[in-house]
Amino acid sequence: MMVHLGNAAPGQFCWVDLAASDTGAAKAFYGQLFGWTSSEQAANGGSFTRLRRSDQDVGSLYQLSARHLENGVPSHWTPYVRVEDVDAVAQRTVALGGEVIVRPFVVDGTARIALILDCVGAQVGLWQPIGLNKGETTHA
Repeated sequence: MMVHLGNAAPGQFCWVDLAASDTGAAKAFYGQLFGWTSSEQAANGGSFTRLRRSDQDVGSLYQLSARHLENGVPSHWTPYVRVEDVDAVAQRTVALGGEVIVRPFVVDGTARIALILDCVGAQVGLWQPIGLNKGETTHA
């Protein structure tokens, strides 16, 4: 079960991103399938689509880059797990046989995130809200 960003405790899934080869088709498909709406937002010098159901965010969607498309990267979902210290978890990932594929960075002033591959090659995102003390959760 995914828990929303606002009430996720460390170790719980809290968010999903969809990297899509055709964002228009993905928006139409999920809009019809689940009743999701979408709105465009700017972040980190680019843009992404916020996916919503009623008045709650359910995830985000972004266009795969031309380089990814040329290299045959398929559309894919990335789930995020809430962590207390993204840098420490990224270091632990490597120590446990995984790989950090996107080093920790700040997203739009709201969180520090990273992307990792686990020891069997599955991708997962790490999400640490900015401005929280360790162990504290946000309130949506």
